[in-house]
Amino acid sequence: MDTEIFSEQVQVERKTITFDLRENPRGRFLKITEDVGGRRDAVIIPAPGLTDIQGVLSRVIDADTEAGPPQAEDVD
Repeated sequence: MDTEIFSEQVQVERKTITFDLRENPRGRFLKITEDVGGRRDAVIIPAPGLTDIQGVLSRVIDADTEAGPPQAEDVD
């Protein structure tokens, strides 16, 4: 049985993304669930990897900022 330590949801466009920090006898982990119209996909990240993930997300945010606004696709 998992114990919930923290849970928070973020709404991004049509997606609801849920971040659940949980713990079970095997250890602590972050479960990230994406819900789009009732369809769910999840990723499990063991707690020891959270700092590495934080670093990658920080670099992604920096790259997105440096790239400027998204380019509109040319639709004909």
